[in-house]
Amino acid sequence: MITSFDGARRAAFASTAVALVMAGAMPALAQGQDGGVLRILGSGDLGRLDPMTVATVIDNNFVRATARTLISYESSMDEDARIAPKADLATEVPEPSNDGLTYTFTLRDGITWDAPDGARPIVAEDFERGLKRTCNPLLGTPFLTYYVSLIEGMDTFCDGFAEVEPTVGAMKDYIQNNDISGIETPDEDTVVFNLTEEAGDFIYMLSLSAAAPAPVEVLDYLPDSPEYRENFISSGPYTLAENIPDVQTRLVRNPSWNPDSDPLRAGYVDEIELTFGLQADAAIQQIQAGDADMLYDILVPPALIPMLQATGDDKLVAISTGRTAFIFINTKSSNADGALADLRVRQALNYAINKAAVVQQLGGPFVAAPQNGIFGPGLLGYHDFDLYPSEDAKGDPEKARELLAEAGYPDGISLKMPFRNLNNESAIAQTLQASFAEAGIEIELIPVSAADYYSKYMTNPQNTTDGAWDIAPVSWSPDWAGGAARSVFQPQFSYDGRHQTYNYTDYNNDEANARAKEAINATSVEEAARLWGEVDEIVMADAPVAPFISQNVVVYHSDAVENFEPYALGANGDWTNVWLDR
Repeated sequence: MITSFDGARRAAFASTAVALVMAGAMPALAQGQDGGVLRILGSGDLGRLDPMTVATVIDNNFVRATARTLISYESSMDEDARIAPKADLATEVPEPSNDGLTYTFTLRDGITWDAPDGARPIVAEDFERGLKRTCNPLLGTPFLTYYVSLIEGMDTFCDGFAEVEPTVGAMKDYIQNNDISGIETPDEDTVVFNLTEEAGDFIYMLSLSAAAPAPVEVLDYLPDSPEYRENFISSGPYTLAENIPDVQTRLVRNPSWNPDSDPLRAGYVDEIELTFGLQADAAIQQIQAGDADMLYDILVPPALIPMLQATGDDKLVAISTGRTAFIFINTKSSNADGALADLRVRQALNYAINKAAVVQQLGGPFVAAPQNGIFGPGLLGYHDFDLYPSEDAKGDPEKARELLAEAGYPDGISLKMPFRNLNNESAIAQTLQASFAEAGIEIELIPVSAADYYSKYMTNPQNTTDGAWDIAPVSWSPDWAGGAARSVFQPQFSYDGRHQTYNYTDYNNDEANARAKEAINATSVEEAARLWGEVDEIVMADAPVAPFISQNVVVYHSDAVENFEPYALGANGDWTNVWLDR
């Protein structure tokens, strides 16, 4: 019987249905057809290839194919099944010991690296090395916040690493000569994690790309550098064969991967070929003509959705991931005389947005719904509240103007807003611009390429402090499946003195942090939901963001694709489990 943690902890972080799935055995993968090239079309490029640095939902699909973790998920059309944690590189999902503070994992037989000198076993030390890399001083992981204060001794290790020169030699030396006291490797097949406090969602954290093991060879390269990519080492069914930025990426079978060691990936296709630079309409046409198979970062254009629905096209799939979209407000910007530091101005932004217009722009309720808080539908803590209400979610420009006047801006303000030049985000940006204009808020739109928006533009702290942007539309999906409210709150809305990649302004509220800690240690679903709901309302009272929609991910595939089963962390069909019938 595979279980994860005791009933109280499980109740706090997963629904009863999920718990039942967790308790069951992994079903056998359907028998499919080997061979062929899976052709995937995208607009922008892959963001990151080094699993330690990956942060976006779409890049999780690349990780699924090339990097395994102790814990992962099965791909499934069943929403309950696909959010239940399953053993991947581990033999089982363990229950904690030591009053919930210790997790012990045993590694599977037959798990290997595609090392330069041939297949080599993945061993316990590789997992500690992987987590050591997450706080390197050059390019770390946005997921560090989950681990650094939770794993015993990791804060000390990371504080020391922060003082190291960000060069290959210095970072390699530090990693090899310093340990994280809370990670033990008593033998090659056993990894032990000791926590500073109980965390019922720790199991889920080990499904993140940042928790992937790292082979010793990666210490010879800077994280996700061209040299790292040229010497790519895989633990999944596929490995990197070609990477031409903004043009094409090609994956081929990993010769060292042992399918008998992998209960979650079948690896049917011979190759996976990603082609970039396409617009949505052209990509859909190629898929319908049979010249391509799946989409990467391209969503189905809203204008096509009614037609595909009317014809009963079952290749149109809407995947619910708890994804939300909101305006992040740069309280550090000195633009407009520093107006965004005033709560009334941030409240005005919340009142101004015509959320109903954005929903319509995206294709209606099949795709999206108005959103009023930081937690999306399906997350523990999501509830129906609205601190900045308007009739039919169409915005209240008069209330917004009133608040601006109270703050000393009776003639309105002018702000800079970048946006991703991808899918229909340009149209959404223009819809937001029109909403703000009615409230006396003039918006300068700044298009940024999809590949650069997060990885280079928004996550550059200098852009924030220099006022390169004032408000910015961003989207967020929970970092893991299941009980994931922490994965929305902690990386974006808490600050412990260490800058977190996606908390652009170092927003923090001590009362919200205290409620969140209570929620993490809650002993019932009802208590956890109530506490996370309070966290949501406390944060929204500060208005660090202006939420506007929750959104399904709407994808499409060709007639040739069989076994299109969504992978939760990638919000798309699982590349490693589809097969081709052509």
